[in-house]
Amino acid sequence: MKTRIFYDGIKYRLKNSRKVLKLIEKVIGEYRKPRGSLSFILVSDEELIKINREFLQHNYFTDVIAFDYGKSDLLDGEIYLSLDTIKLNAFNYNVSLRNELIRVMIHGTLHLCGFKDSTKSEKGRMTRLENKWILKLKLN
Repeated sequence: MKTRIFYDGIKYRLKNSRKVLKLIEKVIGEYRKPRGSLSFILVSDEELIKINREFLQHNYFTDVIAFDYGKSDLLDGEIYLSLDTIKLNAFNYNVSLRNELIRVMIHGTLHLCGFKDSTKSEKGRMTRLENKWILKLKLN
């Protein structure tokens, strides 16, 4: 499996990205096999709202959009992340930008592993799983 991070017009760079990508691979390994490729693409709010409008017909800002290209159980996809919205969320939740970015990367990965967040119950489960994986990163 190849997991990569791309920065589309973004100056920010995730520190210790290899460690984060290894964590993402552990998330995938726990919930889904076999693995294909996964790309994280960091973009601006402006770029992500264009994607949201074009592909999902949604006219609002979001922090993450995951596209699942996998067939059968293969995890293969792209996860677009708005650094602008993630920065705002980090400020609002009083956490570091790095921590919030990793949370959103995990969140998008969980979507590709089949987890939903449409209901209050599903959102709660996703948050618990995000917390679990962030804690594992901090413990290593």
